[in-house]
Amino acid sequence: MKTIIGRIIPILSVLLITACQQSEPPVAADDQSSVPAATADQTSASEDIPAGAVADLQTGRLDIYVPVRLTANISHLSDNQRQMLVKLIEASKIMDVLFWKQAYGNKDDLLNDIADPGLRRFADINYGPWDRLDGDKPFLTGIGPKPEGARFYPEDMSKAEFDAWDNPDKTGLYSLVRRNTDGELHLHYYHEAYAEPLQRTAALLREAAQLADDPGFANYLNLRASALVTSDYQISDLAWMDMKSNQIELVIGPIETYEDLLYGYRAAFESYVLIKDLEWSERLARFAQYLPQLQAGLPVDDAYKQETPGSNADLNAYDVIYYAGHSNAGSKTIAINLPNDEQVQLQKGTRRLQLKNAMRAKFDKILVPISELLIVADQRPHVTFDAFFSNTMFHEVAHGLGIKNTINDSGTVREALKEHASPFEEGKADILGLYMIQQLRKNGEVTEGELLDNYVTFMAGIFRSIRFGASSAHGRANLVRFNYFRDQGAFTRNAETGEYSINVESFERAIESLSRLLLTIQGDGDYATAGQLLAEKGNIPPDLQSDLDRLAEQSIPVDIVFDQGVEVMGL
Repeated sequence: MKTIIGRIIPILSVLLITACQQSEPPVAADDQSSVPAATADQTSASEDIPAGAVADLQTGRLDIYVPVRLTANISHLSDNQRQMLVKLIEASKIMDVLFWKQAYGNKDDLLNDIADPGLRRFADINYGPWDRLDGDKPFLTGIGPKPEGARFYPEDMSKAEFDAWDNPDKTGLYSLVRRNTDGELHLHYYHEAYAEPLQRTAALLREAAQLADDPGFANYLNLRASALVTSDYQISDLAWMDMKSNQIELVIGPIETYEDLLYGYRAAFESYVLIKDLEWSERLARFAQYLPQLQAGLPVDDAYKQETPGSNADLNAYDVIYYAGHSNAGSKTIAINLPNDEQVQLQKGTRRLQLKNAMRAKFDKILVPISELLIVADQRPHVTFDAFFSNTMFHEVAHGLGIKNTINDSGTVREALKEHASPFEEGKADILGLYMIQQLRKNGEVTEGELLDNYVTFMAGIFRSIRFGASSAHGRANLVRFNYFRDQGAFTRNAETGEYSINVESFERAIESLSRLLLTIQGDGDYATAGQLLAEKGNIPPDLQSDLDRLAEQSIPVDIVFDQGVEVMGL
């Protein structure tokens, strides 16, 4: 069967790969290339790689990432702020090593013995031997499927065993599940499992706080440092929500749960270092105030919108200068909506960070070429950067809409939907982002361009995100939406040219009905129906596969990869 990227010619490159270690030596204080094993009784969550493994990677996939030099204007920053950026990038590099541990194991065991530089680079981008943008397929022979639970759980643990385990903290974000000497499941908290590297990271954040010109940012850095060594992140999340005037931004720690495909419970380490774009941020600031009234107007019964989004939410634009860990693996994030803590969201809302320079790179290098091939000529001019920016922005704002706790006492939506929670949340945010644009245009709050720009750009964006693959929450959400929209007549495909056009009235009806469906499943915590929808709609029909093949044949990149760091920034 064809892959999502298309037909490409296999190569044979002999690799000398050493077996993954089950346990590793402690790390020296000045060594960021490795971290100690989580615990001596840890079970490896990735299969041993046999010596002499042969590459099964197809040649075309080495070029699916287009390089982007990650820079930003820092001429307005003080000397202290520039020194602080160096500290923040150093801290981010430790997050990168920790994510390797969670996703695969020891980075050096995989990369050092891969002779071919292109293959080694591909493994580095993927944080392991599994292709993240092709359903996590292994690209080395002798490598089994990627464990759904990555390295968060014992490899021999079944879902039945975990479900029967009587431990009230087993769904926690910040712990590994391991076996003790008797073979029984137990928890090992991140601040214990990764104590030494997290202590080093905390020290760097405290040093950075001494260089911070903004008191609120200095306070956040100190609180985040304490969070890393205690696994108690809520206080620092609350402080992060209170920051308003800082020009430099840092998002760091175990944050998103996408890497845990078994349950969606465990958070993975990542980091972003960002510079605020003051002009663009001022343009965006007014939109967050409309969340309560938009929540009240959602197309669902009152029970599914009874929660009131926090009124302290804000919306800003940034240039990102460093990605690390989960945020840098496979497809690159272009907008952030945090924190994920449901209690903080209800109390203070969330902050939405639009990563403008990364967004521009994806628009120019990927979305425009896709639209030139797959969107009909008369609608192609409606694919604009302003629409792409606003669609992405309101996607992040829309994470604050809907419901965080089920209406039938089944706990949070995340707990009730388990591994389905992430694709459902991403799908909800996509569709409610369009709903928000509709309502804000109707009220005269959004006047740039026209509504068709958002619709056509959104359609082109579906093709872009589907190419992230079924292992990506965003990719699965877009597959469901493509098939749902197709069934609702929201678009038409020309069988001869393979070009798509929006049917506006049907498109708008599909937005409303899909919004209602996703919000209801979330509010009910309906795990079975969520799984059924993903199974029925999360597939690639033959005509879509042929269109994705054409994108590959035209060598249109799937995503971007960064040239980044202190030297790139001239620091």
